[in-house]
Amino acid sequence: MLNCCSLYSGSTGNSFFIQTENTKILVDAGVSCKKIECALEAINVTPNDIDALLITHEHIDHTKSIGLLSSKYNIPIYTNNKTWNSLLSQNIKLNNSKVNFFTNNNEFKLNDLTIYPFSTPHDAVDPCGFNIIKDTKKISIATDLGHISNDIIKCLENSSLIMLEANYDSSVLQYSSYPYKLKQRIAGPNGHLENSATGKAISHLINSGLEKALLIHLSKENNFPELAYKTVVEELQKNNYLENTISLNVAPRDFPSSLFQVS
Repeated sequence: MLNCCSLYSGSTGNSFFIQTENTKILVDAGVSCKKIECALEAINVTPNDIDALLITHEHIDHTKSIGLLSSKYNIPIYTNNKTWNSLLSQNIKLNNSKVNFFTNNNEFKLNDLTIYPFSTPHDAVDPCGFNIIKDTKKISIATDLGHISNDIIKCLENSSLIMLEANYDSSVLQYSSYPYKLKQRIAGPNGHLENSATGKAISHLINSGLEKALLIHLSKENNFPELAYKTVVEELQKNNYLENTISLNVAPRDFPSSLFQVS
């Protein structure tokens, strides 16, 4: 068994849940501890069941409650050294947290899971996505990335399910009320991923066995769930795939998605 869901997803806060028969983990905790508790309760999981909390990068929409969750429920945090040092400098309450360090682009074991943290292009100190592997099944999480490089594509290949950022639509961003510098940051090579780029990546990954895709980290101001979905489907069609070639869903912003099963 390898299951996953999004608990919260978007520019206002992110957290993702993965489970096997023996292991339950969170990736990021960018909303309040109370919200994480409520989301887990909605999928019949208690925080005491969580074996590890993995961190993609230090931005607050991914780390807001990691210290409180870790200390309150004795959950070990898994991160890299640069991200941890950046979190310490932000005065996030981490004093009672257990921390385990990994190095990007080097796999490690977590109970019955193999975890491979891969570097991602984002304006953080040492950001990463994760391949989460059990037996022959692989889930990949790639959020907050300014572009899809060949290295990232290789990391995402052979995934049964991916949670992949579809942050903004170019036209919506262009005419939004955001300041020009912020628009440049979002659309830059170390910013966020545009809907059509997400669609191109998913189209490519179908060839390596991708069965399910969950669009995550949608901007509240520069995207719409229907638009992200439509744009990805159009990219699939450009590559001669039907809409139902894979299971395609958009993660809700403020409540858990369905629990997806990949084995």
